[in-house]
Amino acid sequence: MGICWGSPAGNPTPVTTGDLTTGVINISQTTSNTTSSGGSTLSRNSQFSAASGDEASPHGQILPTPNLRIFSYLELKAATRNFRSDTVLGEGGFGMVFEGWLDEKAPTKSGKTTVIAVKKLSSESLQGFEEWQSEVNFLGRLSHPNLVKLLGYCLEDTELLLVYEFMQKGSLENHLFGRGSAVQPLLWDIRLKIAIGAARGLAFLHTSEKQVIYRDFKASNILLDGSYTAKISDFGLAKMGPSASQSHVTTRVMGTYGYAAPEYIATGHLSVKSDVYGFGVVLVEILTGLRALDTNRPSGKHNLVDWIKPFLSDKRKLKGIMDPRLEGKYPVKAAFRISQLALKCIETDPKNRPSMKDVVETLERIESANENSREPRPRSTHPMAHRQGQKPLHHFSPLHPRLDGNQTYQQSPRVRLQTRVGWFSQMSTVLVSLFLQFFSFPTYIEELKKKTYRYA
Repeated sequence: MGICWGSPAGNPTPVTTGDLTTGVINISQTTSNTTSSGGSTLSRNSQFSAASGDEASPHGQILPTPNLRIFSYLELKAATRNFRSDTVLGEGGFGMVFEGWLDEKAPTKSGKTTVIAVKKLSSESLQGFEEWQSEVNFLGRLSHPNLVKLLGYCLEDTELLLVYEFMQKGSLENHLFGRGSAVQPLLWDIRLKIAIGAARGLAFLHTSEKQVIYRDFKASNILLDGSYTAKISDFGLAKMGPSASQSHVTTRVMGTYGYAAPEYIATGHLSVKSDVYGFGVVLVEILTGLRALDTNRPSGKHNLVDWIKPFLSDKRKLKGIMDPRLEGKYPVKAAFRISQLALKCIETDPKNRPSMKDVVETLERIESANENSREPRPRSTHPMAHRQGQKPLHHFSPLHPRLDGNQTYQQSPRVRLQTRVGWFSQMSTVLVSLFLQFFSFPTYIEELKKKTYRYA
């Protein structure tokens, strides 16, 4: 969830050029007619004016109206075992997230139990209500493989709840920084897959007809399903992008230190390039396994971006800061290319940062090159390789077994020849050594006698 910053010492009020109420996002037009007992319906104006129908995207779409189920409070209370503490998945600034189970009577999955995640927001704060509104308005209509799916909501009296698909692998933050036997280090290929998925989600938001600025991109808001597909969650701070005649929107500064773009913190000017900065910070975290902000680090190293830049631009230095849990098992060239991309994303001047579309294309090229480098090398094209029907020579190993299914390690003729020559060479060396020792033995005896007489 988004965290509203206080100001640093010496500046008692945060930089803000917009009023809190101007950022309120209304609930989208109408919701699904599926209503549980005790539920409520909402019908307000939407900032997504999609009168023309679905706004198509190659890998996602904006629905003209939300397709959400309205849950009753009693349903969600039962699903989470009365919001028991052992069902808590996480906690944010304005509420908690619980694991829940919908029984077999639930219309979403007939005859099966569906695992869900239920966010229970605090109704006591205006910010909590605004985040609830924003989630329903955005996730209720945005559909993309790399965005967490919002299944429904509950609004009863003072109760504000949201129901999401359950993400089995938890957050990227937990995998990068969590400790203990339950947390398995992410392999390089998985890290790259996560980066690409998250980038695609952001690119979809930025390139939709109704541009969306996510505003709080960070590792804890990237959730992973059972196959480590990355999905962006928590749209509580999302904002509609600027109009065609503007480069940014001006809003109250909210988000998370370490991930927020410097121009946004300083001026309140928010644009899609602010999201690009946050993505660059997450890329650095993926490479290094270090948090964006950590006050436990030595002085001058609390903010990751501030001190890491020189290491990202140098291949040798980069090797020294790579996540040790990778155990060196990563393609050096690909890691350096990603570090160069991260540097572009965290440029101080937002104009110099790439678009998320460009970021996706760069990451996909890196992934493609990485896959091609693992492909087996083609057979020799030497003109003598197949002369007179002769079969090419192969070197078999336990990792590359014989095609006939025999897993026994067999050396090629060239290897066997080298072994025999080596054996004769070693035996010759031993014989010469014994010969020299034999003929030098009388001399050794005479020297020993002289030493004995000297000490007699």
